[in-house]
Amino acid sequence: MRARNPEVDQAIPAMDPEEAHQQAVRSGLVIQRSDPLNCETSIPALKAGTAMPTAHHYLRNHFRMPTLDSASWRLTVAGLVEHPLTLSLGDLQGMPSQTLDVTLECAGNGRSTLRPPVEGEPWGLGAVSTAEWTGVSLSEVLNRAGVKPTATEVIFRGADGGTVGGHSGITRFERSLTLDEVRDFPPLLAFAMNAETLPVEHGFPLRLVVPRWYGVASVKWLTEIDVTDVTFRGYFQHERYFYEWDDDRRPREPVTVQRVRALITEPKPDQELERGDLSLRGLAWSGAAPIARVEVSAAGGPWEDAHLEGQPTRDSWQWWEMTIRAEHPGAVTFRVRATDAAGRTQPEQPEWNRLGYGANAIQEVTVRVR
Repeated sequence: MRARNPEVDQAIPAMDPEEAHQQAVRSGLVIQRSDPLNCETSIPALKAGTAMPTAHHYLRNHFRMPTLDSASWRLTVAGLVEHPLTLSLGDLQGMPSQTLDVTLECAGNGRSTLRPPVEGEPWGLGAVSTAEWTGVSLSEVLNRAGVKPTATEVIFRGADGGTVGGHSGITRFERSLTLDEVRDFPPLLAFAMNAETLPVEHGFPLRLVVPRWYGVASVKWLTEIDVTDVTFRGYFQHERYFYEWDDDRRPREPVTVQRVRALITEPKPDQELERGDLSLRGLAWSGAAPIARVEVSAAGGPWEDAHLEGQPTRDSWQWWEMTIRAEHPGAVTFRVRATDAAGRTQPEQPEWNRLGYGANAIQEVTVRVR
């Protein structure tokens, strides 16, 4: 069940939807919607390495993608600060920078697995990617502005906007973080992606990147930072991106850190394989804690530990691999689950919620052995 396409803010130049669609098709992305453009990475393409090639990184948009002029673009930092700032791209590039490998995942990733179905983009499991992001620490900019002692929250406003259900006029894409969250999940003001200029599709000239959180927090086409002492109640903060259940006794919860998840990227579903030793590979991640364990079950058998590659991290995914011997021909179903260092593990079935967020159930892949 899809929502209708929103009307867009005609005052802001935007990338031509057809051009954007064709570019995504050429990149091999799986298109969920053309306008605004929403597409996921095919699962086999996720085996490219720690950082996904930019062209294969999934895309999530609520409106058309604005095309901003870097020469005239400015980032304003205002509100409860001692020294309001107006920063050019050159100003930001002249500040101390850092580079982080960060996995971003759409909160709706896996929504198509929910029963009964819910409204929203019917994402499979590919609305996730890792990239190398370069930019300025948000703390660096806030320190230069001088946050006043009474401040409690920071609002981030993107240039993209359009109509949303139940509201008149144009709604901008806005999100906020509390100052405590800013300290716990240090965000980056990114102007480069995979060692190249940030592309339009990913927020040129500047986007917020919030490690460990679902991608909705990482506001693209960033133009304004507003420091406040009032709880922000914008549309994409208060009316969307909440876990909401049918049980009235259970209060709704905001969508924040990524839930633990593992994927099998190799072999592909329905792939034909020769009998003998079968190699399984994939990735796992969690926003709450580093991955502690990945387990695989073959043909309904016991769970067995896979080998984790590299050092555990909270900011980006971790690769795993395993060899399983298949002696008999026929269909074999592999199941994979991850557990993080905080003890969170994947459920057997996705947790149904009204808006379809955080569906992180155990993945199954069936292959044919001959």
